[in-house]
Amino acid sequence: MKCSCHIGLFLFVCSLQINAQLSPGWYRVQLTDKNHSSYTIERPEEFLSARALQRRANQDIPIVENDLPVSRFYLDSLKKLGIPVKNTSKWFNSVVTWPIDTLQARLLKNLNFVSEIVLVRPDPDIKKNTDNHGFKDLVSISELDYGQGLDQIAIHNGNKLHQLGYTGKGIHMAVIDAGFKNAASSLAFEKLWGNNQILGYRDFAIPGSDVFNEHSHGTAVLSVIASYIPGVLTGTAPDASFWLLRSEDANSEYLIEEDNWVSAAEFADSAGADVINTSLGYTRFDLADQNHTYEEIDGNTTRISRAANTAASKGMLLVNSAGNDGTTDWKYISAPADADSVMAVAATDFAGNIAYFSSKGPSADGRIKPDVSAIGLGTYIFSYTGLPAQSRGTSVSSPVIAGLAACLWQANRHATNMQVFQAIIESSDRYNSPDTSYGYGIPDFYKANLILKAKYRSGIDTSFTFNIFPNPFRHELYLSLESETEAEALITVTGQIGGIIDKHAVHINPGYNLLLLDRFSVLPAGIYFIKIQSGSQSSTFKLIKIK
Repeated sequence: MKCSCHIGLFLFVCSLQINAQLSPGWYRVQLTDKNHSSYTIERPEEFLSARALQRRANQDIPIVENDLPVSRFYLDSLKKLGIPVKNTSKWFNSVVTWPIDTLQARLLKNLNFVSEIVLVRPDPDIKKNTDNHGFKDLVSISELDYGQGLDQIAIHNGNKLHQLGYTGKGIHMAVIDAGFKNAASSLAFEKLWGNNQILGYRDFAIPGSDVFNEHSHGTAVLSVIASYIPGVLTGTAPDASFWLLRSEDANSEYLIEEDNWVSAAEFADSAGADVINTSLGYTRFDLADQNHTYEEIDGNTTRISRAANTAASKGMLLVNSAGNDGTTDWKYISAPADADSVMAVAATDFAGNIAYFSSKGPSADGRIKPDVSAIGLGTYIFSYTGLPAQSRGTSVSSPVIAGLAACLWQANRHATNMQVFQAIIESSDRYNSPDTSYGYGIPDFYKANLILKAKYRSGIDTSFTFNIFPNPFRHELYLSLESETEAEALITVTGQIGGIIDKHAVHINPGYNLLLLDRFSVLPAGIYFIKIQSGSQSSTFKLIKIK
């Protein structure tokens, strides 16, 4: 079962222990250590790109052992035994083989640097469960009128970020998906190729294959972010740069796809990606004994969710579709949407109502999931045919958020990935009353930008008591403040030559508060002084109102 948009891909998996019964297939091989490695964390430039190192430095993230590649000595040892390696994972210190026979599987078990082998896909396929996997068209595609893509951006005030010049430029995004059919020839991406915004592409599902001749799911997802045909459809971050990474094999659903995803995410990290969008999710597979249980959707059990949290710990922002199972007997979010450091995105219609298919929370350990919501019912895309179309699924709501998050981070490069994450959450319309359908609701990226600039100015959490912004202001004026206790603040506004114009009290909750001072929008243009007092603390600001 796949993604969230249908075009959505969601996969579900559980760990299968290999005991005495071995069969031909793809195996995950767990290695015991990284001995005999030629790499060291003291020389990270040998295995991490300059961008990856800079991202860590910007966020004070140390280089640790799980950054080291898998030991080349062990890889060469497997090769000498005739055991072909498909993908590796440095974070888990494991490899996935190409199909091997029973004899080779038994040989693996006896190697002193191997602690476990797990069957992740049979060879040949043991069963094809077309009811539970693949790209069942949850999405309908229909021709659309030109210029209809604005609402899916404007509902988040993303157009205001664009108007400020924040369109994703300088942000590197990785789109991990099922294939990018015809994305190399579509007019929607002509600007990407012409401006060298495609950084590269790679296939982790079938290494060496052509990602532009595979499934079209990734093409639709990419178009939500990166399309640029003025008057027809412009994406949420048209000036970002992209790695196109395929991890999902849409023809089947096996545990191996989580391993493929891990390798793709590690590549994105090493290449220096800032944001990952992955419109994929896993719960059920073509082998029933690989299925995840709801109890495993706790953010820290499935392999892909643990890897997603690791990816976030390296400083990347991960955005993931919540799932399309809202009307099925499963109904819950999938992995890695359950991970606490992953922003799981639900789907709404254009009126902001939750879509019927959108997967529900909470996570198995009771956390609010999904995290936020975006339009995923009737979302405008470019299909692999090169024509504009409408689609539905959380697979297309996720890239709406991912692209706007890239623009937000461009505007606040001093912020860490989790500060950007938290600002998006705090800007959402249900922040004070989240639920298990919408999460914290529909984010307002203009407000998120204000939150970041107030809370983390100059890259430092200033632990201020009061702040007023923007200043000068035209319509919207915000008060941000932090308090250790519940309190009241008195706000007094005077004119330039004196005289009280307004005086009122506001309630302060413990922690961080962001208040819209909408009563000041009617003030005439001019210079004012605003005093904020709470207990023995007070601050006075010169306030400029412009037309």
